[in-house]
Amino acid sequence: MSFRILTLNNISLRGLERLPRERYEVASEIGHPHGVLLRSADMHKWPVPDSLLAVGRAGAGTNNVPVAAMSARGIPVFNAPGANANAVKELVLASLWLSARNICQGWDFARGLVGDDKALEVAVEAGKKNFVGFELPGRTLGVIGLGAIGVEVANSAIALGMKVLGYDPQITVQRAWQLSSSVEQALSLDDLFARSDMITLHVPLNDHTRGLVNAARLKLMPKGATILNFARGPIVNEADIVAALDAKSLNAYICDFPTNAVKGHPRVIALPHLGASTLEAEENCAVMVADQLRDFLENGNVRNAVNFPEAVLPRVPGTTRIAVANSNVPNMVGQISTCLAGAGINIADLLNKSRGEFAYTLIDADGPVDDALIKRIREIKGVLSARIVVGAPA
Repeated sequence: MSFRILTLNNISLRGLERLPRERYEVASEIGHPHGVLLRSADMHKWPVPDSLLAVGRAGAGTNNVPVAAMSARGIPVFNAPGANANAVKELVLASLWLSARNICQGWDFARGLVGDDKALEVAVEAGKKNFVGFELPGRTLGVIGLGAIGVEVANSAIALGMKVLGYDPQITVQRAWQLSSSVEQALSLDDLFARSDMITLHVPLNDHTRGLVNAARLKLMPKGATILNFARGPIVNEADIVAALDAKSLNAYICDFPTNAVKGHPRVIALPHLGASTLEAEENCAVMVADQLRDFLENGNVRNAVNFPEAVLPRVPGTTRIAVANSNVPNMVGQISTCLAGAGINIADLLNKSRGEFAYTLIDADGPVDDALIKRIREIKGVLSARIVVGAPA
């Protein structure tokens, strides 16, 4: 038998090729799936089958996945952080120039010209003064969120001769090592807004970031500033953005999320969610998430899950692997170990990791493990899921 993988969107063939056909059955319509692969499909009203073990989102954001509900069932939700970073970075850089040089407005003007070539030449010379822009070197770019994308944007802006301020109180050690030493740390969000000519957003949408860009912070910015939003639409308060544009305190708003509130404004460039829309990004995301899904199904390892801790344990030869997801409460490992001891089973190796409310345990047990033991582990209060990791299921 094989693992059954349901695709809710078209997934790049390069990613699907990472799932060997002799062990994986992959289809857009399949019953009792062990895994789900998706991009933008909304899973919030999707009935979760008892067979489901993991979800793989071929992208960074997981707003379309009911993460809390999956966590409560011990189902990890994998994403692909950094796989689309270069694609988004390139679009952000392009948007800096779109804003600085009034390119879209100038293009619209030129397309609307009428008359013979001599008349067009006269109109161009008369009208070009309306599209005078500025150059990027020496300007200050504020980068909010220094994950994979934010770091690449910040480093590229430094290379362009811009001064860069960064703000991310949760920056990881890995990203800090990647960040150019020329990037200055902003003391706070208000400090960054007050000193930035242009600001680009690279944070997830949650209760802390919703409406992060609002009237109070926009008033702190220098006159003629620009906001770039290639993260999520509701991170900005659109009514406050429009008011600042109308008052000409804000020069431009460039985003990847057209809405009726902003798409028709002459100082707004609203793109149709193009941030990760490159062939390379789609392939990178699909490959990354397929590899993570496969490693989890076949080995129980957790890499880049948004709801469970990183947990990677080399397998001890000749053992049976048990994977347990549980609430992060005291004595869980002790209770699980007691179950194994009661069955006369020795533990060859064990890894236990926690993250917030949840924890995850991998155990390599000497000898065979039967379903009755797994049932006893599942009955422990706080255990969300438990399985024998045996490769492809029967």
